[in-house]
Amino acid sequence: MENLVILCNSSPPLPIPSKLANQSKFSPIPAISFPVKTHPKLTDSHLNYLRKNGRLSEAITALDSIAQSGSKVNSNTYINLLQSCIDLNSIQLGRELHARINLVNDVNPYVETKIVSMYAKCGSLDDARKVFDEMGERNLYTWSAMIGACSRGKRWREVVELFFLMMGDAVVPDSFLFPKVLQACANCGEFETGKLIHSLVVRLGMSCYLFVNNSILAVYVKSGKLSLARKFFENMVERDSVTWNAIISGYCQKGEIEEALRLFDAMLEEGVEPGSVTWNILITSYNQLGQCDVAKELMKKMESVGITPDVFTWTSMISGYAQNNKNNRALDLFKDMLQEGVKPNGVTITNAISACSTLKSLDKGLEIHSVAVKMGLINDLLVGNSLTDMYSKCGELEAAWKVFDMVLEKDVYTWNSMIGGYCQAGYYGKAHQLLMKMQESGVSPNVVTWNMMISGYMQNGDEDQAMDLFQKMENDGKTKRDTASWNALIAGYLQTGQKDKALGIFRQMQSSYVIPNSVTILSVLPACANLIAGKKAKEIHGCVFRRSLETELPIANSLIDTYAKSGNIIYSRTIFDGLASKDIITWNSLIGGYVLHGHADTALDLFDQMKKFGVRPNRGTFANIIVAYSLAGMVDKGEKAFSSIMEEYQIIPGLEHYSAMVYLYGRAGRLADAIDFIEEMPIEPDSFTWAALLTACRIHGNIGLAIRAGENLLDLEPGNFLIHQLIFQAYALCGKSEDASKMTKLEKDNASRKCLGQCWVEVKNTVHTFLAGDQSLGVLYSWIQRIKGEVKGLDMQYGLSIEEEKREEIGGVHSEKLAFAFALIGSPSAPKVIRIVKNLRICGDCHRTAKYISTTYGCEIYLNDSNCLHHFKNGHCSCKDYW
Repeated sequence: MENLVILCNSSPPLPIPSKLANQSKFSPIPAISFPVKTHPKLTDSHLNYLRKNGRLSEAITALDSIAQSGSKVNSNTYINLLQSCIDLNSIQLGRELHARINLVNDVNPYVETKIVSMYAKCGSLDDARKVFDEMGERNLYTWSAMIGACSRGKRWREVVELFFLMMGDAVVPDSFLFPKVLQACANCGEFETGKLIHSLVVRLGMSCYLFVNNSILAVYVKSGKLSLARKFFENMVERDSVTWNAIISGYCQKGEIEEALRLFDAMLEEGVEPGSVTWNILITSYNQLGQCDVAKELMKKMESVGITPDVFTWTSMISGYAQNNKNNRALDLFKDMLQEGVKPNGVTITNAISACSTLKSLDKGLEIHSVAVKMGLINDLLVGNSLTDMYSKCGELEAAWKVFDMVLEKDVYTWNSMIGGYCQAGYYGKAHQLLMKMQESGVSPNVVTWNMMISGYMQNGDEDQAMDLFQKMENDGKTKRDTASWNALIAGYLQTGQKDKALGIFRQMQSSYVIPNSVTILSVLPACANLIAGKKAKEIHGCVFRRSLETELPIANSLIDTYAKSGNIIYSRTIFDGLASKDIITWNSLIGGYVLHGHADTALDLFDQMKKFGVRPNRGTFANIIVAYSLAGMVDKGEKAFSSIMEEYQIIPGLEHYSAMVYLYGRAGRLADAIDFIEEMPIEPDSFTWAALLTACRIHGNIGLAIRAGENLLDLEPGNFLIHQLIFQAYALCGKSEDASKMTKLEKDNASRKCLGQCWVEVKNTVHTFLAGDQSLGVLYSWIQRIKGEVKGLDMQYGLSIEEEKREEIGGVHSEKLAFAFALIGSPSAPKVIRIVKNLRICGDCHRTAKYISTTYGCEIYLNDSNCLHHFKNGHCSCKDYW
């Protein structure tokens, strides 16, 4: 045993050191050191032994001992060690191994290529590219590794760039690499490069490979070149299910679903059985087109031919129903999916939770949350974001915060969901704090974040803070404002009644070359729904034409309504007649417009036409129609219309219908019927109902009933000064001096809340404002005095002298008379049309004056007071002296 040696074929035996020879078998064995040089086969064998037994870290450490001995490692051993790093997904051990590359006896392109693969597969594509770029020699295997790595990382443009570099190095891709490059061309829109590769494939004789041809077809399809794709498809000698799926998918993406179905049938005729992917393409397409029920039928057909719907099928169906506002159906499908034993993925859960958000269904949201936990999907970012959003929209901010806090890698959508929740709940301070934290965390707010904050502050009435954020958005936040940013300001100003500011923002938006969308138009049009904004309405209508939005029914409906309210009912009718399709809102808008203008017969004719076209009337229709019967004096038909609301159409009448009926009876002078109707109402009358009765009493001279109506109005609106004033006049008329004196005291107490008569008139494209009793306009008074004398001879007092505005002897000349004078004196010739908006109900004297002017000066006057629209022409008013 003295001369024990380890046998080796290529080296002389190594003697055992004397110290080791003298030790007992129970003595601890010291580490073996290699004083001169370790045998290569022993080194590689030892390293492979450690690697195979899961001791990779020890193997890499052993390399240091090998380095000290001056030995080298076989390149294959080194490659095997790198592969172990890949298998363990350990970039740390991979880096340590890379640092010892000088121990490899032959650093060839295969070794370097393996290092590239190691970095790429362990998640460091940038390090892989660095090693690749530093390589002195690169073969097809190297290029394939780098391109494959970029392809897996979805760095499509980099794949295309590498392809051109590869060709520059005179290395030609093979049939396995071409599909990867073609996939990149398809995904990043490199159609021209795809065409170039197509020609290259033909010249290299690779067009016989089906998987290469399928990749070329995919480029044409995804680039939207469907005619080229179809031509290439028809010329393919061999086609498999992937081929058919690609061409069917192309037609589906273009919305040509009928052609996609024809191809599906042709696929069957050719003997290629559609798999789940084919069925899913069609099902997804129908869902995206909003034809969810057709998609559901396809799903049933899929099952009938023996193909079980997979998670993608179910997810497509759930998503389709949710996105088409059939959220309850989406949740039913989610339940069916679980019962069928199909495990949902993160996208499925996200769509189901989104349905709960829309419905604000907290209970169902909680159920799906528990499913996500059981399925191990709670750490999915999409699921976390959707849960945060759901809890926020359901008002459960504490639960939303808990989910938000659990999301480790928050993205902009995570932050937006939580910020949106605080904004919705009115906690704008907390939302702003969260915005600051978001920026501190390194996540930049996007345009949605800023828009939510701006909209929140506008809704809260804090327009200064909203404008400050609007300015900071581009200056500090470096985020370009979009249409929704401007829409938030416009909607906010309109909400607070600041129509002029809203229109000003709209003009700024246009001058900033921001394109308005349908939301912008629908927001800003109501600001033009008055007599002095008719030209603004036309301006916006022009914008609608320039943006090709006139075919959108909601915009057309809004234009019909706006033109009617701005005095241009003819424009409303023109738009109505030009529409290819009309909904109930279209009909209601025009019917309501004609009622507003006092054209009862036209409104009723439209009502009959609507029913002939099979359009079912709704609540809004009947409110207008009862008023139309009132204007026409058809009380019996008005009563029948009211009865039909519930009897024929099963609609529960609302307060608007009851007040319309009081107006019907009141206008006809049937005051007893009106008060009986009020007393029999199944719901408490509102201010509009009693106001309708008060108007009737004022016109028909019933002082007792007028007082009763006024007192009920006062109970509902005790702070309304106008009601105080009306009751005071009623008490004075019937001789109730004590009650009148009480009202006088109340009037003094409410002096600060008095409503001063005010009106606005448009002359030469400029809106002018006038106040009652304004003494600074002496030049107008002589004209008013002259007209007053002429009108007085026509004075025919009727009804009760109960007015919202004080008599001119007390409060001074009424504002509308000043507006009449200004419009007529300020023009070289009498204007054809005068348009006035007044904040109070026009008094009898001013009403007579307007009728006189319309005859004497041959002009039309549109005057919109607080109660109705008056159209004076040839001495008559559209209200027929009932207002």
